[in-house]
Amino acid sequence: MSSRLRVAQVVTRFMAGAGGVALRGALALDPEQYEIAFITGEGDEDLMAKARAAGHEVVLLPHLRSEIAPLDDRRALADLRACLKGFDVVHTHSSKAGALGRQAAHRLEMGRIVHTFHGFPFHQFQSWPRRSAYIQIERSVGRFTDVFLAVGPAVAAEAVTRRIAPPERIRTIGVALAKALNPPGPLDRAEARRLLGVPPGMQVVGTVGRLAFQKAPEDFVHALAGLRRSDVFGVWIGDGPLRAKTERIARKLGLADRMLFTGERHDVEALLPGIDVFAMASRYEGLPCAIVEAMSAGLPVVATAVNAVPDVVIAGETGLLAPPGMPDLLGRAIGHMLDNPAYAARLGAAGRDRLGEELSPVALGSVLGEAYLGRDISAPPARSELATS
Repeated sequence: MSSRLRVAQVVTRFMAGAGGVALRGALALDPEQYEIAFITGEGDEDLMAKARAAGHEVVLLPHLRSEIAPLDDRRALADLRACLKGFDVVHTHSSKAGALGRQAAHRLEMGRIVHTFHGFPFHQFQSWPRRSAYIQIERSVGRFTDVFLAVGPAVAAEAVTRRIAPPERIRTIGVALAKALNPPGPLDRAEARRLLGVPPGMQVVGTVGRLAFQKAPEDFVHALAGLRRSDVFGVWIGDGPLRAKTERIARKLGLADRMLFTGERHDVEALLPGIDVFAMASRYEGLPCAIVEAMSAGLPVVATAVNAVPDVVIAGETGLLAPPGMPDLLGRAIGHMLDNPAYAARLGAAGRDRLGEELSPVALGSVLGEAYLGRDISAPPARSELATS
C-alpha cells in the first residue's frame, strides 16, 4: 500500500487560469510524498497531457459543468462521491467544482478539505437575488472547509468581509507563474509580429483570455474603436462562446482589418513580445494569470480595477486602471500609454520588478504542503461555528 498522501484536485474546467495554477502547484510537490489526481468537467488537451506526463491521473466527469444545470449538478455530485472515495485530501477550485466537490467530500467525511478562491461567482453585474444566493452558497460550503487559499489579497479580504471564510483559516497565494519571462528584445518582437501577422507600422493592443461574459470582450473592442486611430491593431488570444458575437461587433465598428482573433494558442509566451500595450476589460476576476504573465514580460498593462487586479496593477506605478463596464475610460488609458511610450515602458519595467518569489510554483507548492498536512494553519473550529447570517 502506498504511503503517499492521496490528493484529489477538483476543478470545473482544467484549463488556463484555475487549471493552470492547480497544475503548477501540483508539479511543485514531491511525487514521493503526494499522489495527485485531477477531476474535472472538461479540460484543455495540452494541460491534461502535461498532467498525465507528470504521472497524475486525469478524470473527466461530463456532468460537472460551469453552467447552472440542476439535473447535471445532481449527477455530478453523485459522480464526485464515487470518485473521491479513498483520497486523504480534497482540494477544490472554481465555483461549481468548489460547491459540489466540497459537498461530496463532506458527505464522505473526508479527512481534509481545501478550497482555492480564484475569484468569486458573484459580482456587481448580477441581480441582487442571484448575487445573494451565490454568497449564501459559498458561506454554506465554507462551514466544512478546513483551509481556504485565495489568489490575491483582495480576494482573501472579500472572503473574510463577506463571512465566507474565517480569518484564521484563509491564506493568500500567488498565481504561480510557470517561469519568469524575459523582457522582449527586438528579435522577439519581430518574430511575434510575424506570427500574429501584424501589418508594418501598427501599434498593437492585445489581451489573453476566454471570450466569455467575465472578460467583457465587447468592451475591449469598443475601447479600441473609441481610439479612432488607424495605426492601432487589436489582438485577442483565446477562444470562447462569445467569439462570433465579438467578431461581428469588431466588423460593425470598422475594425475588421485591424483586429485579430487568434483562437486558442499554446505559444502565448512567444506572442506576448509583439504587444505594445496589454489590456484587460474584465467585469470581475481573481488575479488573472494573463496579467501577471504580461507583467513578467515587462509589458505595460491597462486593466479594470476589479477584485485582486489592483494588488499588482497599481495605478500610475505598475500600470493604469479603469472601472469595469466603461470602455471609453479603458480606451482613454490605452491611448495614454500609446502616446507616451517612455512612460509606458517605465510602468512595464516597474510591474516586472514588483513580481516576487511568492509567485513561483515552488512557493505555491510549499503552501499546498502546509494546507494538506495541517501545518502553520490554525485548527478549524467545529463545523457549526462559522456564522451564516
